[in-house]
Amino acid sequence: MAGVGLGPLRAMGRQALVLLALCATGARGLYFHIGETEKRCFIEEIPDETMVIGNYRTQMWDKQKEVFLPSTPGLGMHVEVKDPDGKVVLSRQYGSEGRFTFTSHTPGDHQICLHSNSTRMALFAGGKLYREERFRLTSESTNQRVLWWSIAQTVILILTGIWQMRHLKSFFEAKKLV
Repeated sequence: MAGVGLGPLRAMGRQALVLLALCATGARGLYFHIGETEKRCFIEEIPDETMVIGNYRTQMWDKQKEVFLPSTPGLGMHVEVKDPDGKVVLSRQYGSEGRFTFTSHTPGDHQICLHSNSTRMALFAGGKLYREERFRLTSESTNQRVLWWSIAQTVILILTGIWQMRHLKSFFEAKKLV
């Protein structure tokens, strides 16, 4: 099993991780990173009437934490395959993780191109996660402040009540009504 690994291009920000295993002429695999607007193509010599199976997984790259995030809904992969004559054999949008298959009908060099659909949808999802986390932290902070403010109000109310009772008692004692 041959593998190719390319480090993440941090300048791109978020990225899709692609794990691709092609089973055309034996078990071989490619492992590479692809930027959100980037398109990766490679040429594979495939014999006639050969079924090719590709497995892949896409993930977002969190630039701040420098880790891959779990698969995001809406993030996916577009796969396009052309035969040696330039005719499109497969052109389809897939989800964030899965498998694509095609069968070669002519022997020769087939061009297999992959690119992420993350330009808008995934950035929206990634930004949405960030906003949700920020909103949650703000909500927790606000709830904490409200709790302490209500405790302070209760203490002030009780102290005011005690003071009023003592003041009224001393007032009525001074007037000799009690």
